[in-house]
Amino acid sequence: MTPLVVCLLVARIRLYTTQWCGFCHAAKALLDRKGLPFEEIDIGLDPAFRQRLVELTGRWTVPQIVIDGEAIGGYTELRALDRQGELDRRLAA
Repeated sequence: MTPLVVCLLVARIRLYTTQWCGFCHAAKALLDRKGLPFEEIDIGLDPAFRQRLVELTGRWTVPQIVIDGEAIGGYTELRALDRQGELDRRLAA
């Protein structure tokens, strides 16, 4: 009998943040409450990274949240996706 192999795909979530940003802390808290792993990239120590952030997401402000390579916006957009059930749907796909 061959062993059953189960592969769980976890959406890759990246947060571009700064240490002093309240909305960044709120976004991390929302993801933590949901038990969702994420990669945090603190751009506060690298002012040149802001230009790269604009190239990646089209936005200059933090947080910027990217799910599976798609920029979804900041905390407000993340919270709206969660309230609509869309965040869970995207992460389950």
